Amino acid sequence: MDLKEEDILGAGIGNHWYYRSKAAALRRAVASLAPKRLLDVGAGSGFFSRHLLERTSAESALCVDIGYPADSDDSVAGKPVHYRSDTGPTDCDLVLMMDVLEHVDDDRGLVRHYAGKVPDGAHFLVTVPAFDFLWSGHDVFLEHKRRYRLRGIETVLQEAGLAIVRGSYYFGLVFPLAAAVRLADRNTTEPRSSLKKQGGLTNAVLTGICAAELPLFPWNRLAGLSCFVLARKP
Repeated sequence: MDLKEEDILGAGIGNHWYYRSKAAALRRAVASLAPKRLLDVGAGSGFFSRHLLERTSAESALCVDIGYPADSDDSVAGKPVHYRSDTGPTDCDLVLMMDVLEHVDDDRGLVRHYAGKVPDGAHFLVTVPAFDFLWSGHDVFLEHKRRYRLRGIETVLQEAGLAIVRGSYYFGLVFPLAAAVRLADRNTTEPRSSLKKQGGLTNAVLTGICAAELPLFPWNRLAGLSCFVLARKP
């Protein structure tokens, strides 16, 4: 999770159309797995794992981020959340990598590293920003190193030793508008986020559009702002 965006949105991040919709897509993507123990890599505040603890039968979360100054523990809905700068072998059955791989030089190596820490059969849910042609000052601001096509991120996960279960794009219905804005800004290298607080009406409309997309989300391999891939450690 990008903490720079959380700094912009503040305590209302869970109600912002983008994060609210992304969390809903995450729930749908892992619903059939009924995960119990979450490993959230590059977790930041733990927004997504905390969301799953609140909304699903998941029982615990281990949030790992090199940015944590010290180990700490918390709880959500009576379920434990552990914040650690690193972890050894763990019995977690679902690994979340939500907008993490675009930040590192060796994306395959990072996946392989954490695949070695979880049991055989554990699942990985990975999201990354889509399409190089959407590169803009937003990516510079967030310190991205790349964007991906869906087949590209699937290849990364396969080469790291995982088996692809399914992959799709999300934010497809807002893609044309967002792409137009990004393309207009594509020659700007000034670091600046395109994510902003929205008024109540705009936020509600965009949330509704993304909610309408959810039934089609698993089959969208055409276009969107984010790639979602579910993979499994053989």
